[in-house]
Amino acid sequence: MRTIETITGRVSVLARDDVDTDQIIPKQFLKRIERTGFGEFLFYDWAQEPGWELPRNPILVTGRNFGCGSSREHAPWALEDYGFQAIIAPSFADIFRSNCTKIGLLPVQLSAPDCAAIADAGEAQVDLREQEVRWRAPSQDGWVGRARFEIDTEVKHRLLNGLDDIALTLAQDDSIADYERERERSGPVTTAL
Repeated sequence: MRTIETITGRVSVLARDDVDTDQIIPKQFLKRIERTGFGEFLFYDWAQEPGWELPRNPILVTGRNFGCGSSREHAPWALEDYGFQAIIAPSFADIFRSNCTKIGLLPVQLSAPDCAAIADAGEAQVDLREQEVRWRAPSQDGWVGRARFEIDTEVKHRLLNGLDDIALTLAQDDSIADYERERERSGPVTTAL
């Protein structure tokens, strides 16, 4: 998993509330066993509508309750494979938020007015270390808006250091080896009656 410190760039806007995981990646595309290749099917049904456009920018701003529905790991995979590194919304489904952080996709919860201001600005910077989002229109100098966001301390540590679940386990390699050595026995253990 890559480390995250700041994510800066243009903003894509999906002005819809209650976007569920089946809308993010429809069920017919869940047959792959690897984590890549899902981006081409992101919002597949909506992408067939005339006038649909969702640029591949590093930041997606969307509506409330994003990622609701089934606990589909493929939804964050598809968003990440499409090119998004951060998703900014007024609220997220809890399981979706957790699935995002486990792969290095940063969910940022801000107020609806802040989300609207970022969407209007068109360019933003998400600073994980400072827990702040800054925004501006691409033609402006300097950041014209700022908003702080909350994130769990352990999740922040994992994202800043690029640690997924496997990396966290491997960091305990010495303790695991000690445990395994302590429980090794030569032969079966029996007790007299």
